Amino acid sequence: MKRLLFFLCIAAPFGQAESNDKPTLCQGNYHSEAEAVAQLKRMAATHSNLAEWKTRAAAVRQQFLTGAKLDPLPKRTPLNPLIKNKRRYDGYTVESAAFEARPGFFVYGNLYRPLGHKGKRPGVLCPHGHYRGPEGGRQRPDQQHRCATLARMGAVVFSYDMIGFGDSKHLGWDHNHSQALTLQTWSSIRAVDFLETLPQVDSKRIGVTGCSGGGTQTFLLTMVDERVTVSVPVVMVSANFFGGCNCESGMPIHKTPKLETNNAEFAALAAPRPLKLISVGGDWTKNTPEVEYPFIRSIYKYYGAEAKAENTHFADEGHGYQASKRQAMYPFMVKHLGLDAGGVLDTKSGTFDESRNTIEMVDTMRTFDTLAEMPKRALKPGAAVPMR
Repeated sequence: MKRLLFFLCIAAPFGQAESNDKPTLCQGNYHSEAEAVAQLKRMAATHSNLAEWKTRAAAVRQQFLTGAKLDPLPKRTPLNPLIKNKRRYDGYTVESAAFEARPGFFVYGNLYRPLGHKGKRPGVLCPHGHYRGPEGGRQRPDQQHRCATLARMGAVVFSYDMIGFGDSKHLGWDHNHSQALTLQTWSSIRAVDFLETLPQVDSKRIGVTGCSGGGTQTFLLTMVDERVTVSVPVVMVSANFFGGCNCESGMPIHKTPKLETNNAEFAALAAPRPLKLISVGGDWTKNTPEVEYPFIRSIYKYYGAEAKAENTHFADEGHGYQASKRQAMYPFMVKHLGLDAGGVLDTKSGTFDESRNTIEMVDTMRTFDTLAEMPKRALKPGAAVPMR
């Protein structure tokens, strides 16, 4: 279950000049832990106050958007949302849902809504990681647990497929699609748009949390979309590991002749919004308490917001969004999104009760069983998706 993937760097090794001024793809363990520490020091030296950091942050964000082929951002075309097959459970409902991130390109997922909570509710996005087992992606029990528990506490939660996972894979799309990073980031932006179309959702309270590849989507979305107000990337923020999949690092987003950055700095662009890093001793986040977290807190200090950046570290645990990590995430979301933990939090033990959640079967969670059920305008699986 561990997604411990290690890739060689594409192009010049760290510290060498780029040939022909071409940008470098920084993938997997692109450089060593010591080199990561040195890189963070170089990046920290580019600013000494809030104004200088804002200049740096704008350049980092621009480099990502340019490298991901999202500059300018595509036109926000009609979402044409489809929501169907409501299931009612203990304290929440689940519906199958889909929308068009681009004309003919659909994002599939499940929409969890609270029962018994009045007024506008926070929205939470739950992107998933790369685990591919028979119940991979958003269909994993651990993902269903966090979505259901957040919904029982009053959040409207959208759990959605990365390209080539879940319904996307079922209908013929491949995760190795050449536009994976572009499409997934744009799909996450449009997922915020989708939440905002729901009358029940308070657009000023939007959270996002995911682990592994979903952790990457969490900090990338937070970096480029200021509508995200609370961010919890799990077991992914590392200064020396850049993501082992093309959907995370297969485009020139980290290093060009003009600017070098890494995922720790990407995550820092959440400042001053609440950010919680969850890390473990058994993967590339093993150094978070001593390396990435202090670096990120130094950015929050410019805003006088150090208290909004947190880290929970599980030194003896491995990669994933297991129950311990969910228990670390829930109180942060409760605090910063104004969720209602009553009836979910056991005040004696301090744990959030997940026993009332219903884990659905894969077939129940589907939005479309076959391509024939989809709107005729749907793109053929694997097609290039026009972004302009």
